[in-house]
Amino acid sequence: MGKLKVGRMVLGMVETNCYFVYDDDTKETVVIDPGKNGLYDKLTENGLKVGAILLTHGHFDHIMGCNELMERSGAKLYALAPEEELCGNAFLNASEQIRRPYTTKPDVLLTGGEEFTAAGIEFKVYATPGHTIGSCCFYIESEKWLFSGDTLFCGSIGRSDLPTGSGEQIMDSVRMLIDTFDEDVKVYPGHGDTTTIGFEKEHNPFCM
Repeated sequence: MGKLKVGRMVLGMVETNCYFVYDDDTKETVVIDPGKNGLYDKLTENGLKVGAILLTHGHFDHIMGCNELMERSGAKLYALAPEEELCGNAFLNASEQIRRPYTTKPDVLLTGGEEFTAAGIEFKVYATPGHTIGSCCFYIESEKWLFSGDTLFCGSIGRSDLPTGSGEQIMDSVRMLIDTFDEDVKVYPGHGDTTTIGFEKEHNPFCM
């Protein structure tokens, strides 16, 4: 396996971070949270081959490029099992509220805690309910990269007032992340700037 690299595209009306992790030798690529159509062309124009799609959760701004990307690449969509209903319900995933009803269906349902390989890249998934019931984070241990979705942000945490959210659960999930990972783990959130676990321990009021 070649050196892993990570890229980011900021998509849509709420500036959602879509990440693509790829092997610099093989160009095999995993896309995380494709929130808008048109990603396939952008990635393939740069020689990247989409081999898998991961969802940190199923809100509209994270899923609205899934179906096109799945159809054009043939890649499978991974999500935590409790998030399947939200992915398939336009009211729960809030796409109905923006008058663009959208649903998608994961191919691979994860439970949390397992390790898996997608497009040749090894991940571990952590269940982090609270923002939604099936929110999760993906970790690449070899690089110490944590893709935290809308659970943990730089200086803040995700909201918990939307359908299936829970303030108590998200606080438990954030504490689990802070307690589990080393301070030098780099955090790639669903919105905003990258951060580290150490920075959040010191500066995030929800992590103190």
